[in-house]
Amino acid sequence: MRAENFLEDDYRPAESEPFMNARQLEYFRRKLLSWKSELLSQSAETIEGLQESGRNVPDIADRASEETDRALELRTRDRQRKLVSKIDAALRRIENGEYGYCDVTGEPISLRRLDARPIATMTLEAQEKHERRERVHRED
Repeated sequence: MRAENFLEDDYRPAESEPFMNARQLEYFRRKLLSWKSELLSQSAETIEGLQESGRNVPDIADRASEETDRALELRTRDRQRKLVSKIDAALRRIENGEYGYCDVTGEPISLRRLDARPIATMTLEAQEKHERRERVHRED
């Protein structure tokens, strides 16, 4: 029996439940799929907008403004592409039974963190430690 058969629309994962039970996994799977769908829709709109803005603008200031807008759209699209990739990885972790557990410590990632950032792969503590280490190496 798939989890979607017993997942109410107003369901929210609770700490009192067994961690990453079928209902929680289905909740996060749906959340990730919805987010991915939204990003892909925005991406399609961006492509349409870029194709329409490809016209020749004679005024230099207008052309510069349009090029700046275009560069911003492309950066946003690239970020969205990377995010879709992370969403796909999270969906694979759900299928593999690895979702919700820290890549570094193996400990459960808090439900609040996963609800806010469903692509999280580390506990908050492990993420902060990782970022501190990155900062130190960047300053070298």
